[in-house]
Amino acid sequence: MFNPSQEEVRRFFCDVFAKSRRGEPMEALEVIASRWIDEHPEYHADLSDADAAVARVYDGKDGRENPFLHLSMHLSISEQCSIDQPRGIRQAVELLAARRDSLLDAHHEAMECLGQMMWESQRAGRPPDGDAYVACVQRRATRD
Repeated sequence: MFNPSQEEVRRFFCDVFAKSRRGEPMEALEVIASRWIDEHPEYHADLSDADAAVARVYDGKDGRENPFLHLSMHLSISEQCSIDQPRGIRQAVELLAARRDSLLDAHHEAMECLGQMMWESQRAGRPPDGDAYVACVQRRATRD
């Protein structure tokens, strides 16, 4: 299983941002990451200096979220949907995107469900409950 360090994740996104700005060829995962980076211009300053990004502490105390965690969650949800794992996540996210008329908004709502699932898993010392995660996204897709 691929388990990158915090520094590796931050450098990956910074490198993708730099490649995108220079118009360089990218691997498939980098293309997906670049699309999510483009959706978040508020992160571009953070992504423009890899060394500063590696050194920075994103603890929320300044009212800002961690752009690398946020972008990583976009990648996770994109990958989950591409392989439909956990089973049903692809349809749930697609329904939510149609309901919100925005894949970006659907991902942001799915992130809340993903974060909740991970928090509950860690708190209880149990494996993540993929069915509960999918059900959470489905509920959001079917309510106003």
